[in-house]
Amino acid sequence: MGQVLAPGVKAPDFTLHVTPDQTLSLDDLRGRPVVLAFYPADWSPVCGDQMALYNQVLPEFRKYDAAVVGISVDSAWCHQAFAETRHLHFPLLADFEPKGAVASQYGAYRNSEGVCERALFVVDRDGIIFWSYRSPIAVNPGADGILDALDRLENQETSHGRA
Repeated sequence: MGQVLAPGVKAPDFTLHVTPDQTLSLDDLRGRPVVLAFYPADWSPVCGDQMALYNQVLPEFRKYDAAVVGISVDSAWCHQAFAETRHLHFPLLADFEPKGAVASQYGAYRNSEGVCERALFVVDRDGIIFWSYRSPIAVNPGADGILDALDRLENQETSHGRA
């Protein structure tokens, strides 16, 4: 297992399917903090709990004007069914074909299993990775690390005159 991209690195741009006929690019979210949550698969118990947690704390993420995006190698159709069943209110992106291409750019792809790592990134308003973390694949990393990173990012921006 390699390392996920470190803070200070420009986040690789991507365009992935949100639905079979809609795409979303990282560049579309420029100008606000972005939480990228790579996860192995829809429907697995840990992933379901992790995405449900982020859905619950969405109001906290929004206090920082942060966009939250889930990314896995599942198809847009699978994501659509999973999001509807779990009542998720943030986009799930399909890193489906070529499989894991975006996750690989972030150092968050498990070649041996063909799934994404459970990896988190907070990208600042200018597209630079501010914080990154890879959790053991069987462990829900929760939201505390993300919220702490968003808080530190906001404090840094405020102290640099960008509030």
